[in-house]
Amino acid sequence: MGRELTSIEKQTLALAGVTQAARIVDQVSRTGTYPVEFLESSMHSLFTFDASDVAEVYGGIAGVKLGLINLSAMLANRDEAENRDVTRYVFNLLYLERKFAASPEMMSVVHSRLEHASFRAEHFASHVGAICHSVSGIYQDTLSQLRYRIKVTGSEQHLRDEGNADIIRALLLAGIRSAFLWRQLGGRRWRLLFQRKQLLQTSQALSRNLPVV
Repeated sequence: MGRELTSIEKQTLALAGVTQAARIVDQVSRTGTYPVEFLESSMHSLFTFDASDVAEVYGGIAGVKLGLINLSAMLANRDEAENRDVTRYVFNLLYLERKFAASPEMMSVVHSRLEHASFRAEHFASHVGAICHSVSGIYQDTLSQLRYRIKVTGSEQHLRDEGNADIIRALLLAGIRSAFLWRQLGGRRWRLLFQRKQLLQTSQALSRNLPVV
């Protein structure tokens, strides 16, 4: 972009990371398919420990274009059936992140295991399935043990598929990572209502000049 992002732009990108994870979870659970490039970007965010800026977490702003588009739809109050579950997942992830952040020991375990698994993440395109399997195991051993669970709905056939289940769990962890980043950048759930118009305009502006995928 060639300039320092503003505070609201940084928050919008992190919130788009949450929304992107939610959108792909919804797509995988309903159809068993997923957009590879955006799944890779979401997985990339889990293994970027020392990013110099928010965009770098996702491999660039284009890495969360899907999230920006869906965040805009959500904030514009488009009450289409396909948006309802995505919106529910977004708020579930924001809530679960707070439970996760209340357990420093669990956070330490997740960080340590992601660092250990990061060597496998060097070539996302050819190993995204294996990476999701590894991350899924981390999610199962940690966040799945919390009392609060995110209920994923969709096609029973697709949800029973182990590969899809791995992708969904990995995306939930990626969503938690983005939710944590959003809160670090000053994002708060109670502010979403008051910042809705500003976030909508920002998400539209950020996605406007991105390449067509």
